[in-house]
Amino acid sequence: MRKSIKYLSIFITILLVSTSCNNKKINKKSNKEVKEEITTNIPVYNFNQLEPILYKQSNKIVIINFWAMWCAPCVKEMPYLQEFANKNTDVELKFISMDFPKDIETKLKPFLKKKNISADVILLDDPDANTWIDKIDPNWSGAIPFTIIFNEDKRLFYERSFESLADLENEIYKNFKQQ
Repeated sequence: MRKSIKYLSIFITILLVSTSCNNKKINKKSNKEVKEEITTNIPVYNFNQLEPILYKQSNKIVIINFWAMWCAPCVKEMPYLQEFANKNTDVELKFISMDFPKDIETKLKPFLKKKNISADVILLDDPDANTWIDKIDPNWSGAIPFTIIFNEDKRLFYERSFESLADLENEIYKNFKQQ
């Protein structure tokens, strides 16, 4: 009886150890899984919730891009913005989606996944655009894409799309980085 209890306890110990090791393997995440996690959390903000993000103090370069899935120039420039942020650890990129909240699960998340967008995405849902557009930049017509690039020393507004990664790099290096 004692011998069988001893073997049973050894078997249980081996089973527990192998199960815990298997859990460690399961918990490791691939890059694909990390990208999926990034696109699972898309908060919906009104302008009052978004405004502090637009004016945060940072020693990094912050790029905030207003866009929508239905805007062809917006979609075209997104990979350039993402690539620039991926290459530069001193850059923080946020995409502000102007799409509909009802489309987050069915359209927006699949779109971001397909385009390999891993930057933070916030959906702006505030119908009083005439008020908040002027608060962001009185010269902004409301057209998208619209990009704000700033750091602790400078804030610039771009009511245009960036035509290439080189176009974006030239603008940032000219205004924000020492060459």
